[in-house]
Amino acid sequence: MSEKSRLDEIKEELKKLDISPTIFARKEIRELPDILSPDERIVYLVEGRNKLNHHHIILVATDRRLIFVDKEFMYGLKVEDFSYSKISSIQYETEFLLASIDIQVTDDVVEIDGVGKYHAELFCEKVRDFMSRPEQHFQSKSEPSILDQLEQLGRLKESGVLSDEEFLDQKKKLMEKL
Repeated sequence: MSEKSRLDEIKEELKKLDISPTIFARKEIRELPDILSPDERIVYLVEGRNKLNHHHIILVATDRRLIFVDKEFMYGLKVEDFSYSKISSIQYETEFLLASIDIQVTDDVVEIDGVGKYHAELFCEKVRDFMSRPEQHFQSKSEPSILDQLEQLGRLKESGVLSDEEFLDQKKKLMEKL
């Protein structure tokens, strides 16, 4: 039995999010396993056209950042990513069935048009959610809590990796941090 590829995982994530990329986004989707971290999750994805060069692109909101992916046959791959804390505003404008999304990042504006009206609205809502809580989201993953560290110490003692003396010494150090 073979292990599921990262691309298969990404396709499953998109399916769970009820996102069905068109054939035009295939090139960009295939690049995502090399762009995303192994534990990075997609929150939402939209496709459209870059307003500057009219290339077909995808815009991916993950649990960590916003990523702009443009894969063109002649021009190679262009990837730009933006921390949610660097985004000052995101807005969409609708016309009939399509919409455009404008993202203000520091001193730059990223503009995408030709996005489905419903998808543009949902995408902006998801990004705004992460913009409202940028840093706390990442800190929780970076360092285990003291309780987690104490539990790990207990497991190390039970498995015989730590002696009673080493366990008590490390436990005392952690308790002093509380």
